[in-house]
Amino acid sequence: MTYTNKIPDILIVDDIHANLKVLSDILKEKDYKVRPVPGGEMALKAIEKEMPDLILLDIMMPGMGGLEVCRRLKESDKYRDIPIIFISALTDKVDIVNALKCGGVDYITKPFMAEEVLARVEIHLKIFQQKNELKQINAEKDKIFTIIAHDLRSPFNGFLGLTELMATGSNNLSADDLSGIAGKMYASANNLYKLLTNLLEWSKMQRGLTEYNPENINVAEIINYSADVFRETAFLKSVELRTEVTGDLHVTADKFMTETIVRNLVSNALKFTVKGGSVTVSAKSADGRIEISVKDTGIGMDKELTESLFILGSKTSRTGTEREPGTGLGLLLCKDFAEKQKGELIVKSEEGKGSEFVFSLPV
Repeated sequence: MTYTNKIPDILIVDDIHANLKVLSDILKEKDYKVRPVPGGEMALKAIEKEMPDLILLDIMMPGMGGLEVCRRLKESDKYRDIPIIFISALTDKVDIVNALKCGGVDYITKPFMAEEVLARVEIHLKIFQQKNELKQINAEKDKIFTIIAHDLRSPFNGFLGLTELMATGSNNLSADDLSGIAGKMYASANNLYKLLTNLLEWSKMQRGLTEYNPENINVAEIINYSADVFRETAFLKSVELRTEVTGDLHVTADKFMTETIVRNLVSNALKFTVKGGSVTVSAKSADGRIEISVKDTGIGMDKELTESLFILGSKTSRTGTEREPGTGLGLLLCKDFAEKQKGELIVKSEEGKGSEFVFSLPV
């Protein structure tokens, strides 16, 4: 979550209408999204409907008081991290300590100054943002370690096994045997190379080191070049690989990112398409956007898997129809590269009938 892209949502809870209005006016001056509610029960319903980034909470209210609202939120895994600033007329130190022990991050006494409210709101929004960013960084780090520890180890073990077989048993192997082993070694090395390339590019993307270099590109050239990389793979797997481009399409985009997206989508489609199936890469202009589609007749996905494809850390890695290894990292990279170019990547899939990934860019 970054506040450069998202307007902070602040929930104000106070049973006195004048206080709600004053606080709302103060925060709206800074263009915050403000939601005033006059009681504790209504606050919980508002939070359930849409989770705020920060709560300004009165303590003394009829019905459910502020301390009870805070306790309930802190008992919830979903809501416990929302920062709560108490704003109350209670000035006794015991009341302040109780509010902070309950889970509040700060305490402002009434009557309050606008400058004080804004300063405290700003700092706690910043802390909340930094905590979320740290969680994301840790999740990304864990994903990278998982790939290194598991997904890289497996293909390396296969590769080492083949080299050991050649090193120790070459005298007893025929020319056909050696040729078969060499082919498997090439396929293994190629998979390792693609995995490492995706890992490095995705890591650079997460650290903000990937530059966006837009230029006018010919969509047909991008599609044909990216598909040609996999002609041999498609032939060996007996899968028909087709390209279809409607009209002379051009778009302003980063050529490297766009090629990477198409290559990953084609590679993924071939991986999950059985022999005799087909993969079609097409492009068209629609509603002021260029849409590039990669559609296959493969094994498809159920709804649960489809919905978790672009969630970091979700268990989306599957082996292909010929036991090709995979990590799911390529799709994360595709999504990041699409969004970097103000585009989007969506997927439609049905188990047993195939999948279609549609990457679109604004013209």
